[in-house]
Amino acid sequence: MRAAASARGLTIEIKERPAAKSLPEAAEVLGIRPADIVKTLVVKRSSAGAGAAGEYLFALIPGDRAISWSKLRAVVGVNKLQLPDADRALAATGYERGTITPLGSAHDWPVYADAEIVGRRIAMGAGAHGYSLFVESDDLIAAYGATVADISQPLG
Repeated sequence: MRAAASARGLTIEIKERPAAKSLPEAAEVLGIRPADIVKTLVVKRSSAGAGAAGEYLFALIPGDRAISWSKLRAVVGVNKLQLPDADRALAATGYERGTITPLGSAHDWPVYADAEIVGRRIAMGAGAHGYSLFVESDDLIAAYGATVADISQPLG
């Protein structure tokens, strides 16, 4: 993961942290707002036109919001998206759920970033339990050529 960040010219900071039972608890431990933790969701495209290279994508969603499936489908241009089970997410990324990051993923899937994360220093999965990765969101977006769009909605 560190090598992938370096190869893309990203400056990252890795912080070790105790296990947290929830995202709000993780934010408290890190001394940041839940909105500043970005969930990296690996999403399976279930469209006949997706092709092998476009089978999955990453959606970056602020911790205080939820993915909006209808918005993401519209941006991606497919009729069906779904979260894969834990084993398929691991196979698609090389990371266990709760640790997923585009950095160093087993595959370079397309990245879709929610517009809410732009212009902020964010924390996200670091590829291993007990660690958080900090990065400037704009640098991450640029490094991956991410599509920035409104793809989230309030929790609840």
